[in-house]
Amino acid sequence: MEDGAIVELYWRRDSGAVAETRAKYGALLRALAGRFVSPEDAEECEADAYLRAWETIPPERPASLRAYLAKIVRNLALDRLRRQGADKRGGGEARAVLEELDAVAPDSAFGEASARELGGAVSDFIRTLPRRDGDIFIRRCFYAEPVGDIARRFSMTPNAVSVCLARTRKKLSVYLKKEGLIE
Repeated sequence: MEDGAIVELYWRRDSGAVAETRAKYGALLRALAGRFVSPEDAEECEADAYLRAWETIPPERPASLRAYLAKIVRNLALDRLRRQGADKRGGGEARAVLEELDAVAPDSAFGEASARELGGAVSDFIRTLPRRDGDIFIRRCFYAEPVGDIARRFSMTPNAVSVCLARTRKKLSVYLKKEGLIE
């Protein structure tokens, strides 16, 4: 079923929306959550994502259902990871990503910036990057893909990917400071 039709099911409050979402995106959502938490927790994050979608569509009408669901499940998995202290299986790569982002701006540096403002600023920043650099940054920081996997995808060395990510994080930090979102 096409995404637009699935969103319409949510808008009509048709319970078939969840079944269609699960059929189309269940494996993707479990895999994404599984990059951050254990397989059991990933299944719970997937189920929670369906509930969150049910609660938020409407009033939201996502332009991309896939991206909307990915963002929901990623945030649920990160919340779970933080609560668990990143000690369970699956925390290694996610812990590394969180530490990389913490180097850009620790949570305490966000001051008065809301998550929505910060998210908007990061999205705006990513649009200023060359496409490849933006794709690499999103794959690492949003999807928590290992550097080696990203290197293979872009026919680069792992070192070249790491350098690209370090430069992008530095540019992001400068951008967020300029926007007044971090100190």
